[in-house]
Amino acid sequence: MTRRNADVVVIGGAVMGSSTACQLAQRADFTGKIIVLEPDSGYQHSASARSAASIRQQFSTAINIEVSLFGIEYLRSIGEHLAVDGESPVIDLKEGGYLFLATPDKQDILRENHALQSQLGANIAFHDTAGLSANFPWLRVDDLAAGCHGVTGEGWFDGYALVQAFRKKARALGVDYLAQRAIGLERTGQDWTVQLDNGDTLTAPVLVNTAGASGGADICRAVGLEVPVHSRKRCVFTFECRTQLDHFPLLIDPNGTYVRPEGAGYICGSAPPEDHDPDSRDFEVDHWLFEDHIWPTLANRVPAFEAIKPGAAWAGHYDMNLFDHNAFVGGVSGLDGFYLALGFSGHGLQQAPAIGRGLSELIATGSYQTLDLGPLGIDRFFGNKPLKERNVV
Repeated sequence: MTRRNADVVVIGGAVMGSSTACQLAQRADFTGKIIVLEPDSGYQHSASARSAASIRQQFSTAINIEVSLFGIEYLRSIGEHLAVDGESPVIDLKEGGYLFLATPDKQDILRENHALQSQLGANIAFHDTAGLSANFPWLRVDDLAAGCHGVTGEGWFDGYALVQAFRKKARALGVDYLAQRAIGLERTGQDWTVQLDNGDTLTAPVLVNTAGASGGADICRAVGLEVPVHSRKRCVFTFECRTQLDHFPLLIDPNGTYVRPEGAGYICGSAPPEDHDPDSRDFEVDHWLFEDHIWPTLANRVPAFEAIKPGAAWAGHYDMNLFDHNAFVGGVSGLDGFYLALGFSGHGLQQAPAIGRGLSELIATGSYQTLDLGPLGIDRFFGNKPLKERNVV
């Protein structure tokens, strides 16, 4: 049995864990040893590699807007943050914007959200139906009242490339990655002892749980913490359209179905109905969701999509926080040295730059400095005070 001593052990090395490890290692005021545990070293089953990989400021809560405003600036200047030996990562950021659509009964909510987004500095345009038709002539608007489009600062990128960029930079800074899984935890004096599936153990005063859907809730349970974070399957479908549609954003229909360009075609998806959304660990694609719900929705909203050629599809898993669909981030009262970044409910990729920055500050200095992530703390769960987000996709 080998005992590897570290100062920080990060459990989960996808985008959230690698962002945290990388940004902690970049700090001049932290010189400790960081070890990241990631059994899926190729990220074949990671949500970071299987999601639609997008970023937006069109949220209804200030903290989510601020986190993504930080995120877009980070992605725009990624070479300054994550270049290794003079080579900048390529993540193919495309600021095509989100387009949220609202029916008359939801128009006031859209307007309220837009006011907050604009107040915080997001570049979002509010359109009535005439404006929607003028800017997006391929769009059916007769049942709509308004829409909001991210003029700049919103779009999509290569999520897998972002994970690899954080990982490569972290390793260049001396962070060790082990392809093992944590199977046991206990507190021993001032340290956490982590049992690995190969028989080894690690000890460190600081433990960071970024294990996501693959085991984040289990890690919490191992230290006596029950969190309402569940692994929920989400499917992504691709298709081609014979008609060229110019200036196509990431479109969100009022029923939550989304579609955006991807290369010469499109990708799309939608959350299944609640009664068809159990906890899941399988990667079987639910083709009925595309045939029964997604395609009819898209063909109704964009008439050109009545004639499409379906393509490949895949499934992944989100760590869904069923308490309020927002992440738990930060320390946990009564668990010294135990930190969380869990329950992102599909927003992890876009929030990783800010969350990694915040956790690195918290670990190194004891407080947030760049952005106060306090509203995402788990105390809101203990106090039954959910952070209500009305723009959940």
